[in-house]
Amino acid sequence: MKRKKPWGGRFEGETHGQVEAFTASIHFDLRLAPHDIAGSIAHARMLGKCGILSKAEVEAIVTGLGEIREEIERGEFRTDPALEDIHMHIERRLVEKIGDVGGKLHTARSRNDQVALDLRLYLREAIGQIRERIRSLQEVLVAKAEVHLGTVMPGYTHLQRAQPILLAHHLLAYVEMLQRDRDRFADCLTRVNVLPLGAGALAGTTLPIDRAYVAKLLDFPKVAGNSEDAVADRDFAVEFLACCAILAMHISRLAEELVLWATAEFGFVELPDAFATGSSMMPQKKNPDVAELARGKAGRVYGALLALLTTLKGLPMSYNRDLQEDKEPVFDAADTVRQTLDVLSPMLQAIKFRPERMRAAAADGFLNATDLAEYLVRKGVPFRDAHEIVGRIVRACLESGQHLEEVPFERLRLFSRAFEADVFKYISLDACVERRRSAGGTNSRLVGEAIRQAKRTLRLP
Repeated sequence: MKRKKPWGGRFEGETHGQVEAFTASIHFDLRLAPHDIAGSIAHARMLGKCGILSKAEVEAIVTGLGEIREEIERGEFRTDPALEDIHMHIERRLVEKIGDVGGKLHTARSRNDQVALDLRLYLREAIGQIRERIRSLQEVLVAKAEVHLGTVMPGYTHLQRAQPILLAHHLLAYVEMLQRDRDRFADCLTRVNVLPLGAGALAGTTLPIDRAYVAKLLDFPKVAGNSEDAVADRDFAVEFLACCAILAMHISRLAEELVLWATAEFGFVELPDAFATGSSMMPQKKNPDVAELARGKAGRVYGALLALLTTLKGLPMSYNRDLQEDKEPVFDAADTVRQTLDVLSPMLQAIKFRPERMRAAAADGFLNATDLAEYLVRKGVPFRDAHEIVGRIVRACLESGQHLEEVPFERLRLFSRAFEADVFKYISLDACVERRRSAGGTNSRLVGEAIRQAKRTLRLP
């Protein structure tokens, strides 16, 4: 027997089966059930407070909704595409359990403001989960930085060795990136945390409802100020996806470095067996598949952002069924980011850095050339002249196969009379690192303080 549609009074014929299948969203919005029930309980209590429902009716509805929640948690809740979405499924089940009084739950609300509420409640929860996972990754990075405060490595620009830095300094760069991500999600939460319920289909309701009371019950600090905007707005979802996309980009950059560092050409890290795979053909291979997938997932998250932006760009006010397409990109991006962070933290924890390889790479490639130029600046040589002098010395070293610190003092004096006997102490690897005392630099004291500040920010012991 065909179920009666909630709009059935207007229609004489039945909905085509293919239309029911095409318009149904229950196969993906079932995950909104806990939030739909929470919103419905708050709505029912508000209707009771305002005298629209009796106390007995409210209690019957609230009890019935609680039982439905338990059915869902036990996996006993049955779905039917003819009922389209999670809202109609819960309402129909409520009527089955408590009778016609269940039909009063929808008083003074529409599925338009109901789904907007559910999505906001879902995102509020997801943001908290993602921020905590980001913090866990930061905690691992800070712990690694603390262990490797004395490890010198080459810093890169254009993927070319540039200047010596501390590995701890490099790891803390990602801590900074991730802190911006946590802050962005927190800021996004202020726009997620706006109550749309009570806007109705688009114009509000003639019934004497109390939206502020619902906001209090659901812990929303703000009520949407315009009923049309309340049901049409998905900016908060776009912003969430933008936050996810930026986070995915940061994860991808970290993953890319792990992929590079695990190569024989770099040899900066040793991948743990538990977070690597082999080749079905080449027995010697140890592949960084986890890092590669973490890198690759960024494209998927970017796609979710672009999908929702494209869905929204041509919509007139207020609610349009196109908005059903908002949830799958949001769910997929949230799942992808959470799963990636869940695997990245333990993988990074298990990775072994190879300080000896890093230091050897930092000692090669004239990474102290800038320091040699700045040495001349300290002796009164204009920087542009110092830059040219050191450039000629580097060219000569390339021809002779020497490092800068291996050039005899007498030969250095041929390039500039400003060189003095203290020059070799000045351009030693450790001196190059420790001399960078400008705020935010790679000097070990500054990096140690940055570690302590990060631990304070993250509230770590």
